[in-house]
Amino acid sequence: MASIIDTLKLQFKQGSALLRFIYVNVGIFLLLRLAEVLFLLFNLKIAAIFPYIEIASDPGEFITHPWTLLTYMFVHYDVWHILFNMLWFYWFGQIFLTAFGEKQMVGLYLLGGIAGGLLYLLSYNIFPYFEGKQSLMCGASASIIAIVVATAFRMPDYKVNLLFLGSISLKYIAIVTILIDLLSVTSANGGGHIAHLGGALLGYWFIVRWEKGKDLTAPLNRLIDRLVTACKPRPRVRVRRPSARTSARPTSRPTGRPESDMEYRARKKRESDEIDAILDKIKQSGYTSLTAEEKKRLFEAGKK
Repeated sequence: MASIIDTLKLQFKQGSALLRFIYVNVGIFLLLRLAEVLFLLFNLKIAAIFPYIEIASDPGEFITHPWTLLTYMFVHYDVWHILFNMLWFYWFGQIFLTAFGEKQMVGLYLLGGIAGGLLYLLSYNIFPYFEGKQSLMCGASASIIAIVVATAFRMPDYKVNLLFLGSISLKYIAIVTILIDLLSVTSANGGGHIAHLGGALLGYWFIVRWEKGKDLTAPLNRLIDRLVTACKPRPRVRVRRPSARTSARPTSRPTGRPESDMEYRARKKRESDEIDAILDKIKQSGYTSLTAEEKKRLFEAGKK
């Protein structure tokens, strides 16, 4: 069991953004299903926590739980819901990564989910059809549709083989998906289909900006990088003070002296560059192209 967990941890650390997102979604799904069992043991309903993790159509409730604009896109309760979402994400995510980088995937997933959530919230409070109707929404569909549409507009003639249908271009898959969502906004899951349209619009806007040389996800990715850097613990290095007997005249660095902050940062930068180069090599030529030394370096980095 321990070896399985270690393998999963290593795959998560070394995996692509696509794999990490799938792991996070599946992990949260399993935690919620376990929480449901624990709630039932105490005769409680798991629905009590829904308003804190799903996005509400009521503006008053949303204002008190604004974080749900992010959390809802990682929440699934139904097995079929997460199964189809993750399969859809995996298939199109792989194609997306042949044309864009992992940072674009991270940014587009989050921005697509945010756009879907905002359009859902807006629609429920603008259109008379939804007057008096309140709902909660969850799922990664808006984020995934953003990636699907961006991929389809970037590579419209790229063909995929679908069961019973044969080889179909991505542009037709995107068109049919959007049409289904448009025709379903007044269905029982109207909020979900509206969110899909929000994600689709964001995916299209991403491509429009990309073709003009602008990366729509860049500001969000810069913010994420700053947050990650700020949250990383920095090891404290004790620098030995020279004794009174030591000459003030600079000498060569003695063996075993603790690293200074500058030396530490320079070493970490070299190590990071080495790992980035190995990961780029895997992306271009596959894991089997690595030398024994490169595989060893990658394994050691994964253990840190």
